[in-house]
Amino acid sequence: MERALIERVEDRVRDVVRRSGIDPIRDRNAVRRVVDEALAAEVREGDDVVVDGAGVAQQVHDRIAGFGPLQPFFDDPEVEEVWINEPGRVFIARAGRSELTTTVLTDAEVRSLVERMLQWSGRRIDLSTPFVDAMLPDGSRLHVAIPDITRAHWAVNIRRFVMRPTQIHDLVPTGTVTSEAACFLEAAVISGLNIVVAGGTQAGKTTLLNALLGCLPASERVVSCEEVFEINLPRHPDWVAMQTRDASLEGTGEIPLRRLVREALRMRPSRLVVGEVRQAEALDLLVAMNSGMPAAATLHANSAREAVTKLCTLPLLAGQNISADFVVPTVAGCVDIVVHTATGRDGRRRIQEIAALPGRVEGGVVEIADLFSLRHGRLARGTGFPPHRDRFEAAGFDVAALLSPAAQAA
Repeated sequence: MERALIERVEDRVRDVVRRSGIDPIRDRNAVRRVVDEALAAEVREGDDVVVDGAGVAQQVHDRIAGFGPLQPFFDDPEVEEVWINEPGRVFIARAGRSELTTTVLTDAEVRSLVERMLQWSGRRIDLSTPFVDAMLPDGSRLHVAIPDITRAHWAVNIRRFVMRPTQIHDLVPTGTVTSEAACFLEAAVISGLNIVVAGGTQAGKTTLLNALLGCLPASERVVSCEEVFEINLPRHPDWVAMQTRDASLEGTGEIPLRRLVREALRMRPSRLVVGEVRQAEALDLLVAMNSGMPAAATLHANSAREAVTKLCTLPLLAGQNISADFVVPTVAGCVDIVVHTATGRDGRRRIQEIAALPGRVEGGVVEIADLFSLRHGRLARGTGFPPHRDRFEAAGFDVAALLSPAAQAA
């Protein structure tokens, strides 16, 4: 009986929403008022005995203004990720650990949910475009793959950004970084060093990058380029965010990440940010760094050394006229700091190492200096020093004091 009541109330609410022109996504409060009125009217006109009126109203509200059976996961601040392998297997992740939920959907419900999620982004998915990356209204990142790329069911992944630090020191209480390393990274950002954040999937790369960018002086003009909007600098007064665009049904209008990086350089940035370097855009990033443009980026890698190696190979995808003889010394001379982060067995995200590139190449291999590395569960000071002491000094920082044993012990 309750299911029938929910369906009748939902029909009433949808009718009012259509006639009133209410946007369910942007005006959830208005939808909730309509739901309450529709439920009250349905109870008055019928003979339903409503045991849990608040529960009925919430389900109807979630169906219309939210994401139906998945909405409770969006409302839970501890849920970091939601994914659907098939309609009867819906998983979530809390504190880095996955769990199978009791939520059971139908194929039709999964498709309806995906269509509703994509309405806000303006992106599409069909047989000609069987993958899609999009951002949801709350900033979560959606990825969907459909058959015949997948075996039988739609595969849906929703990555939420539970932690939204405003600057690097916000990550100290969580154990992601020590206060000493945070002070050094803050100084490196303010001094204009080129920083690469590396790590695996769900290692917290974007969260860490956002925290680092939160240290930027308000006078800097930031331009960010990404496949899907993830970088978030709400407090920065001079920030332009750009994302890629897929090709239209006619196969035209695609805007790849390389194009965004090149266009960004024409927008008078004082800091360039590239989210998730994956392919030949690495060359454009290096060219920007080589021109004296302070930059920051993220990429997938399992260590600082692997990140440097990857930066030395990705630019080769730009064309046969790009050689390692050009790329390797360019990486050594342009990239200043590599920060590697990872998720431990306990589900906690921690910075594993902070490395510096002194600018030297030996036998075709870029030299790396150890600034900080994880030892016995703590990020301990290494023996290396960062390049460009003059930039630190110009920004008012004493590198030797920042990295001295006394500073680390304080």
